[in-house]
Order: sequence, then structure tokens, then C-alpha cells
Amino acid sequence: MSLDTVVEDIRDDARARAEEIRAEGERRADEIVSEAEADAEEIIETAEQDAQQEIEREREQRLSSAKLEAKQARLEARREALQDVREQAGQAVAAIDGDEREELTRTLLDAAATEFEDASTVEVYGRGEDADLLESILEEYDGFELAGETECLGGVVVEAEESRVRVNNTFDSVLEDVWEDNLKTISEELFEER
Repeated sequence: MSLDTVVEDIRDDARARAEEIRAEGERRADEIVSEAEADAEEIIETAEQDAQQEIEREREQRLSSAKLEAKQARLEARREALQDVREQAGQAVAAIDGDEREELTRTLLDAAATEFEDASTVEVYGRGEDADLLESILEEYDGFELAGETECLGGVVVEAEESRVRVNNTFDSVLEDVWEDNLKTISEELFEER
């Protein structure tokens, strides 16, 4: 075997070995590319799922927020409507006049007077516009005198220093009691909630 033949055999072995290394490198590179593409697809799929979930969460939050705002607006509108009805009721009560006003005022004064049977001097306060009416009614009560005005729709506030009792029998207080006792029914009638 000659030196040329040995050199040629070594070159052939080297070429074969180089070809094997190149083929192994290409195979490994294909595996790496394939794994990278699979990882990229998985990352994209996960990102799409996360984005979809975030979109759904955001939509739910906005929907929930919109429902809450609508509910608050509806409640505010109802509060305003109830306040309007309450004001109209107050105006209607303030407008009561004549015999009906006198009868209601007497009834309220009679109810308050029972608290002051032992008092020598009882002070009565009422609406300024009712001064003449109160003066004429108070003529029938011993020791009762009109002491001044109070801000109200009508009726009386009665007090005596000796007893330290103050009775608020104004139209306002009666209206407030009736309003509170019937608010549910008023609301149901007003908003047809049956």
C-alpha cells in the first residue's frame, strides 16, 4: 500500500466523517427548528387564549359597570320622582283651608293638650298664616297662649316650661309619619311594582 493510497483512504474517511457530521448537524438543526416552531405555535396559542380571556374579562367588567350605572340612574330617577311626589303632597297639605284646616288644627291641638293637663301656662306655636285661626281656637283652652310662629305647613307645636315637654303636632310631622308608613305602597303605585 502506497502512501498515496493511505492518504486517499484518510481523505475518504475524513470526507465520510465530515458528511456524517454535516448530516447530523442538518438533522439536529431540523430538530431545533421543528422544536422552535412547535414552541412558537404553543406560545402563540397561549397568547391568543390569554388575549381572549382578557377581552372576555374586560367585556364582563364593562357590562357589569354599565349595569351598575343603569341601576344607579334608575334609582336616582325614582328618588327624584318620589321627592317630587313628596313635595306635591306637602303643597297640597299646606293649601288645606277653611273648615277642614280648622278641624285638623283642633284635632292636633286636642291631641297635644292631653300632655299638658297640669301645666299652668302652655305655649303654642304655629304657622304665621294661621295666627288668627289659632287665636280663635286657643280661646277655648285655659292657660294656652299663642307664643309665636314656627316653620311648618300647619298644625301646632306645644310646650310648657313646667313639664319640659314639647309636642310637635304639625301637618309636617303627620305627613312625614304617613309618608314613612306608606312609602312602599307609594313606590309600588308610582312605579307599578306589583
